[in-house]
Amino acid sequence: MEKVRIQDDLYTYVNQAKLEELVIPDDMPVAGGFAALSTDVEKLMIGEFNDMCKEASYPNEHLARACTLYRLAKDVKRKKKHGIKPALKNLSILKKLNTMRSFNLHTKELILKNIALPLNIMVEANMKDTTHHCVMIQGASVILPDVSYYKNEQQRDQLLNLWSGFAKQVLAIAGHSEEEIDALIRDTLAFDALIAKYAKSQEEWSEYVKMYNPMKTGRVAGMVKPLNLKKLLKDIFGFVPEEIIVTEPRYFKNFKEIFNQETFEMYKNWAYVDTLMGSCSLLSEELRDLGGAFRRALSGIAAISSPEKYAYQLASAMYSEPVGLYYGEKYFGEEAKKDITEIVQQIVATYQKRIATNDILEQATKDKAILKLSKMGLKLAYPDRVEEIYNKMVFDESKSLFDIVSSLKRIRMEENFAKLDKEVDRTHWAMPGHMVNACYDPFVNDITFPAAILQPPFYSINQTRSENLGGIGAVIGHEISHAFDSNGAKCDELGNLNNWWTKADERKFNKKVNAMIKQFDGIELPWGTVNGKFTVSENIADNGGMAVTLDIMSNSEGVSFEEYFANWARVWCQKAKPEYQALLLQVDVHGPCYLRANMPPRNFPEWYTTFNVKKSDGMYIAPSKRVVIW
Repeated sequence: MEKVRIQDDLYTYVNQAKLEELVIPDDMPVAGGFAALSTDVEKLMIGEFNDMCKEASYPNEHLARACTLYRLAKDVKRKKKHGIKPALKNLSILKKLNTMRSFNLHTKELILKNIALPLNIMVEANMKDTTHHCVMIQGASVILPDVSYYKNEQQRDQLLNLWSGFAKQVLAIAGHSEEEIDALIRDTLAFDALIAKYAKSQEEWSEYVKMYNPMKTGRVAGMVKPLNLKKLLKDIFGFVPEEIIVTEPRYFKNFKEIFNQETFEMYKNWAYVDTLMGSCSLLSEELRDLGGAFRRALSGIAAISSPEKYAYQLASAMYSEPVGLYYGEKYFGEEAKKDITEIVQQIVATYQKRIATNDILEQATKDKAILKLSKMGLKLAYPDRVEEIYNKMVFDESKSLFDIVSSLKRIRMEENFAKLDKEVDRTHWAMPGHMVNACYDPFVNDITFPAAILQPPFYSINQTRSENLGGIGAVIGHEISHAFDSNGAKCDELGNLNNWWTKADERKFNKKVNAMIKQFDGIELPWGTVNGKFTVSENIADNGGMAVTLDIMSNSEGVSFEEYFANWARVWCQKAKPEYQALLLQVDVHGPCYLRANMPPRNFPEWYTTFNVKKSDGMYIAPSKRVVIW
């Protein structure tokens, strides 16, 4: 194997040996990196679940329910006995909808039964007043991963034909004749095409602040006729809110073309097929296989996951907070929590210093940015308690798996609707303790770092400070930087949409954002072309995370920039199926791991001095094209 030079390709230089030995599991699209840690946590917790089930001994009632759900979900014989019947019984309501009037009488019931509708209603924090909730409305989802897939007719038809093949097999198991199946598929694809015509692309969704389009309820109700929106809202909330946040204005301005008296039967067939396909994982193993086959094909996944693995994923998702709290308390120590807290506080303080000494921004903008940092909440490892909703997550274990999960989803949905008149709970954790991930919530202004990500190579109390700064330090800096990326910069210290920039500073910032877009846009990789605009917020965050941790490194004694950059590259080590890589370019706001490792270092002088990088080297870019935003 030919050894590459670090000056030409940091990612490959550091990870070449590891990439050679990595083997992608048959039931996954990727190996290494975040996926490897997730797999390790999963194996550990499956062992915990098995032990609890075997001994019938549980730390609390929440874990007892999670383990019961796990046990039922992996019982293949039990699932086969129930088969497809529970899903068909749930869908039988569609037969009652002979007229638009009957549809409007049953719309709330359709929502609570999780049956696909041409619109979706949810309660979220109001982006302009994040202490209170609001009603948000958005359109239906398309069959393909993104509306961009529909622009290429050949690709669209090929993928929809593939999906149709699996759907036809499911419909045959449901007892439909060939003639019925053809009609169901034809109507489903036709209705899907209507949705795709006006739905937002993933690139559009990535500018999430543009979801905020408040409209008077009466106006929205007029846009969605013949659906009786006011009646639906009254049925759900007991009253009709004065205002609704419309997340997809284009979709709803054209709603009457999608959903009307002429398309009503087409809608019903689409709702039947779409909901049935989405229910397959809760039915027999044969149906779980068929229901997930299209997604696996898109990702290059060779085989279905084991019943045990599926059961754990289902149970740990439904009872995520209790499972995460158990994991955090058992496998994450107080010493490590104290150490990681100090790292976070140092990074926040360094960020504040960098903004205070920024020679481009005006003082008014600096003051607002520093205020935002000072108010940023820190959620590290795991919460102190589980939320009240888990006391309500009770089920009848004599029921089918489909009915059990449907009842739990209904509890969650009703809880979401009940939030409308309540203040936003800013203590809510966006991620559970057993998740290998991290996030920034722009509408609360806090960062969450679950215990599961706080392990090697990201972090270890036994790693050097340089390695920890290049790993978890840069990731912490990344999440903090989301407060000042192309979306987060539009929210204030309380998470409210609020332009706190001077006009001159806003122009300078947008110029830098555009420079970041250009740095990534159009890069050709073996599996596709990078969209710089789609990934810009994550690229800004990577850049900011590196900037702040390199600042700490430069002002510390006994550190090693070689170790820092090596661990930065190490955390992005990943081997993935080409199909999955191509899919991510279309649907994931994060750039490919290869570029996340190799692009940010080129913007900083420490990279060039540490490894004597010259103009002739692959990891060199001219000073005029280097971008540092924060």
